[in-house]
Formats: sequence, structure tokens, C-alpha cells
Amino acid sequence: MARLIIMGPPGSGKGTQAEHIARHFGIPAISTGDLFREHVRNKTGLGAEASGYMDQGEFVPDHVTTAMLRQRLDDGDVDAGFLLDGYPRNVLQIGALDEILAAQGRGLEVVLALAAPDEELVARMLRRAQEQGRADDTESVIQRRLELYRDETHPVLTAYSQRGILVNVEGAGDRETITAAAIAAVEGILGG
Repeated sequence: MARLIIMGPPGSGKGTQAEHIARHFGIPAISTGDLFREHVRNKTGLGAEASGYMDQGEFVPDHVTTAMLRQRLDDGDVDAGFLLDGYPRNVLQIGALDEILAAQGRGLEVVLALAAPDEELVARMLRRAQEQGRADDTESVIQRRLELYRDETHPVLTAYSQRGILVNVEGAGDRETITAAAIAAVEGILGG
């Protein structure tokens, strides 16, 4: 049983690590971005609501994101656990997640935070932008995204640290080393 959250700034490799860690523990990785795309693709009411915000480059409001997550956490494949990527983004979402899990008689076990120096994060994102032809990902835009991430998630990390379930893992280096360190850190809290 492993109920996890993975957090990390843009460029930290969070999505890649989420896949490998979830596979190791035999649990689904649940990304809010994937939930948004799935609801939009399936033309659900929540998808239509989210689409309006996404099309304008705005954050999808908490109530929409939380409703999508609540539905997803009712699926049977999460009985053995899950790894959330992209939720909670703020303190209000922590409370919503607590309520969802409490109603299911479950609790969160580990919050894994990836960290890397800003220079490395910027370099990774500039490289990715160049490879993917994303001209809008300039250094100043990337710096702003990092600043927003820090402002938004610092209170979330603080809250989970106070609960004693936050583990920090160095996100710089090669993927295999980071994955091994992350799995070891999670197992350290889960008790092996």
C-alpha cells in the first residue's frame, strides 16, 4: 500500500520520475494534466469547464480539479495506492485531498519533493523547448514559472513537512540515480 504525492519545480523530471516510481510500487501515476486532457477528450461536463480555462492559459479552478480527482480516486485501481503528480498545488487543495481520503478511510503516506539548482532546471527547460520547438519558453518565462512554483508550493511543502511525511530528493543527475534515491526515500518512510 503506497499513497504518494510527487512534487518538483518545472524541469525537475517529476513526470518521468512519477512513471518509474509508480511502476516500482505497482500503483497508478495520476497526473492532473492527464485528467484534464482525458475529461476534455471525453467531452465531460468537467472537461468542458476545464477547457475554457485551459484555452486561455489559465489555471483550472480548484473545484474543477478536485472534482476530477475525487472521481479518479473512486476507481478500483487505486485500492493498492496511487502517486499524485500535480495535486495538491496549494493549501486549499491539501484540505480537499484530506477530505477525499478520509471519506475513503485512507491517508496520505509520503510526499516526495524533487529539488535541483535553478541553473540546471533552466538549462533542462531551454533544451526541451529547443527540441520541441517551443519558442515561448524563453529564459525569462522559465524563471517566472520557477518563481510561481516556489510561491505556490512552499506552503504545501511546509504543511507536509510538519506532518512528518515529506522527503526531499536531489533531482540533479542521471535519471536512474534519482529514481533509486527516490524509491529508497519512499521505502524509508513506508518501512521497507
